[in-house]
Amino acid sequence: MSHRLAPDLHVTRWLNTDTAPDLNSLKGRVVMILAFQMLCRGCAVQAVPQARRVRELFSETDLIVLGLHTVFEHHEAQGSEAALSAFIHENRIGFPVGIDTPGTGPAALPATMNDYRMQGTPTLVLIDREGVIQKHRFGHTEDLQLGAEIMSLILESPRPG
Repeated sequence: MSHRLAPDLHVTRWLNTDTAPDLNSLKGRVVMILAFQMLCRGCAVQAVPQARRVRELFSETDLIVLGLHTVFEHHEAQGSEAALSAFIHENRIGFPVGIDTPGTGPAALPATMNDYRMQGTPTLVLIDREGVIQKHRFGHTEDLQLGAEIMSLILESPRPG
C-alpha cells in the first residue's frame, strides 16, 4: 500500500475547519490521516488521543493532522453529524475531521476507506511532503515509533521535480 500517490479524500462535510483540506494544496507538508469510528474502542481510547497529542506537538507548518470519520458498521448509532460533533467536542479534537462519503449498496465501504484499501479502524496514514503514502497501518502504532516516523518525514527534503 505504501509509496503511491495519496488518492483524494471523498468527504461529504468537514468539521472543525472553515476551509476544506485538499491533499494537493497540502503538498510541502507532511499529512497524518486518522480514519476512525466513534464506536471503535481502539479509536476512542488510543488513536484519537494520540492524534490529539501529535497535533499539539508538531507545528502546522510541518505537519497537518486530519481525521476521517469512516462509518462501515453500526450506521444508525454513529451516522449522524450531531453525534460526531458531540464526539469531537467531548474528545477535544481540534483538527479538521471529514465525514467519509458513504458507499453505495448494502455492503459497500465508504469511498475514501475503499480508495485507501483500509481494513478497518483505526487506520493511520502518513503522507510525505510530495503527497506519497509512506505509512498505512490498521491498528495502533506506539507513540515513540510514530513520532520518529513523523520526524523522519519532516526532515526529509522533497525530491527534485
